[in-house]
Amino acid sequence: MSPLDFRNPNSLWSSVLVETLVRCGLRTAVVSPGSRSTPLTMALAAHPAVDAVPVLDERCAGFFALGQARAQHRPVVLVCTSGSAAAHYLPAVIEAHESGVPLIVLSADRPPEMRDCASGQTIDQHKLFGRYATWYHELAVPEPRLELLRYLRQTLRQAWTRASAGGVVQLNAPFRDPLPPLPDDGATAALAESIDDTFWAQPEAPALRPAGLVLHQRGTPSRGVIVAGPAQPADQAAYVEAIANIARQTGWPILADALSPLRHYAPDDVCVVSAYHGILRNERLARELTPRMVIAFEAWPTSKELRAWLEQSQAEMLMLSERAGSHDAMHGKTREIQAPATALVIDGRPPVDPSWAAAWREAEERMRAAFDGWFGETRDTLFEGEVTWRVAQALPDGAQMCVANSMPVRDLEYFWPASARGRRVFFSRGANGIDGTLSTALGVAHGVTAPTVLLTGDLAFLHDSNGLQIAHELKGSLTVIVINNDGGGIFGHLPVAQFEPPFERYFSTPPQLDLAALCAGHRVAHRLIADGAELSAALSALPAAGMQVLEVRTDRRADVATRKRLFRELPRQLD
Repeated sequence: MSPLDFRNPNSLWSSVLVETLVRCGLRTAVVSPGSRSTPLTMALAAHPAVDAVPVLDERCAGFFALGQARAQHRPVVLVCTSGSAAAHYLPAVIEAHESGVPLIVLSADRPPEMRDCASGQTIDQHKLFGRYATWYHELAVPEPRLELLRYLRQTLRQAWTRASAGGVVQLNAPFRDPLPPLPDDGATAALAESIDDTFWAQPEAPALRPAGLVLHQRGTPSRGVIVAGPAQPADQAAYVEAIANIARQTGWPILADALSPLRHYAPDDVCVVSAYHGILRNERLARELTPRMVIAFEAWPTSKELRAWLEQSQAEMLMLSERAGSHDAMHGKTREIQAPATALVIDGRPPVDPSWAAAWREAEERMRAAFDGWFGETRDTLFEGEVTWRVAQALPDGAQMCVANSMPVRDLEYFWPASARGRRVFFSRGANGIDGTLSTALGVAHGVTAPTVLLTGDLAFLHDSNGLQIAHELKGSLTVIVINNDGGGIFGHLPVAQFEPPFERYFSTPPQLDLAALCAGHRVAHRLIADGAELSAALSALPAAGMQVLEVRTDRRADVATRKRLFRELPRQLD
């Protein structure tokens, strides 16, 4: 059966558009309701190779698509109607731009003659996302002409290629009436014989091999560190092995951010350090472990303690990232190179000091033991950092983990140990906002057999609570752990916390959220977790499908004080 719909110009145009994207590799489209986008919606809904997911709120739709694109490592299509609808994609578009996630926005529009004349649901949609779109193009108004269909095909191929490089493409798509596939006078059907296999044929692109980046033996000191920053590579195994090989050749430890695959696929034969935020608070160790050279991958980790230590070290730094642009916010003695981790090669056999990695390994083991001992004690109330520690212990091997910004991502950095348990971690650290946290996690979980867990605070959850509407469309399993401490806990760590008023009302912004009632309104399962043991038990029996919310209540002010005390007292045990 032909995937093309020859009933009228709009239906043929849209079905050629969708078929082109499918042949490029499209699997998922996220569609919000509207009239002007009718031809696109019907073509996507009709194509058997496309999972077309309806999402009412365009803001949630944008982040759901972002999550899907992160999980698939390929472009996902967004479709909306004309007017202000596409403007609601902007927060997700910004995050996609900043973190290199591929999205294609198809913003339906009225034809040129219906603009600037007070026609309904019409705004200027040209270059709506400004510099946050890597490419913008307004498609022609559909006509039943073969040369125009060839133009459409080539334009969509170009859009897919540009988006696949990492970023957002906006295609503005004007349509004249009739919008539904009402049959025309037969002029469109007459093109059926002209669109055969030769129409879709294209020459194969030549294979390109990236050149190797050689680090010469003579310039490699015996005391250095490898910093594996936040990264979500498509081939995690190859990425981990490339960085591990550098560690094997140099004898250097790998300081692995919790958002790096190195923390979750840690090879046994190299030293992977995860507790550096605590280790470096010990003044003696911070001084003794100062490196002479640093090789960093992708970006600097979340830990402010680590960044300050690196900055003070005055070490020579080499930073590799696949993405263009500067990733060194410290502005140190850093040579930044756009290249994949697999491109770095050590020339010859550099000098190796076994005592160097041994010192790091001992510090890691002792700091981890201190954390485990502290969290293993029985307490009347849960500290929010313990929630992260328990998730790390109980989350099944191979599961997916999503983490919200603010305190959850920091606690992941502080308390999540290195292991080889193969958990994939997803995050939105491009703009570092709390926008779209739930919708993104739903996108990550959708269509995946492995269970997915989202760790979030109450404000991030509430900020995207419209994402609960997507739960009934979910094909997969998502467990949301909401740390409900009635406000923004991260602000308690900032200097502004001493100014009360207006601190509590304008910074902590306690929402007084009835999470059970909110979930009940969306028919999403909710469970209040009483203690750490109950949380661990719930994580060891995750559902195979559907969405559930586990609410963990903590004391926001006590959490701030506990975290400060923990990092003041435990590093002293390393002396």
